Amino acid sequence: MRRSRFAAYVGSLLLAAVTALTGATTAQASQLAAPGGYVALGDSYSSGVGAGGYLSASGDCKRSTKAYPYLWAAAHSPSSFDFIACSGARTGDVLASQLTPLSVTTGLVSISVGGNDAGFADVMTTCVLQSDSACLSRINTAKAYVDSTLPGKLDGVYSAIRSKAPNARVVVLGYPRFYKLGTACLGLSETKRKAINDAADYLDTAIAKRAANFGYVFGDVRTTFTGHELCSGSSWLHSLNLLNIGESYHPTAAGQSGGYLPVLNGLA
Repeated sequence: MRRSRFAAYVGSLLLAAVTALTGATTAQASQLAAPGGYVALGDSYSSGVGAGGYLSASGDCKRSTKAYPYLWAAAHSPSSFDFIACSGARTGDVLASQLTPLSVTTGLVSISVGGNDAGFADVMTTCVLQSDSACLSRINTAKAYVDSTLPGKLDGVYSAIRSKAPNARVVVLGYPRFYKLGTACLGLSETKRKAINDAADYLDTAIAKRAANFGYVFGDVRTTFTGHELCSGSSWLHSLNLLNIGESYHPTAAGQSGGYLPVLNGLA
């Protein structure tokens, strides 16, 4: 009798332990699973240009299996995943062709957009090929656009997202600074590099302000990219690549996984 009671007691302890462990495991699994669907919108920094591993079905949009949206979805198993971000996208492209998957069941939206509107590609072309003064002049033109026109365009995108996905958490990702300053580095002058970094800060500040006005969270990747800029010796960005111009000044696979993904993880 004593032995059977003891066995029953031990059995109950084991059952309680197993139940606790099972419950903890279930809770952990539920934390990894994202409620609702995930829709990834935006430009080449979200599609993963420069990271390689492009999905053949994405064509010129160059959506990468190494891009932060794809990595996040693989790790968190949302109920659905729509990877819509596309290389070269501007705010008008997002409005015209990227919002269809959004709905009341969308739980998470990520987006990076605004760099192409502000003339990112032309700024870099000017700064690479022309003088310091021409580079600074082009950057000032971009800043004027960011002041006068970009806020309204961002508002249009953010408003449309809210209308179509009113229950979603929206994470607006920014852009990194490109260059580590104060180091010996072939290529652009220190004047150009500093001006380009300042322009990235200027753009990020404008995007963060518009996102905040909608109650959206801003993902600042400048912190995660610190120490991994061009000229750092451990860059997570492609420099000018004459054999593949489109990948120039875009994050590498390490930039997506080490620079963008942790920011989304922390905010999603």
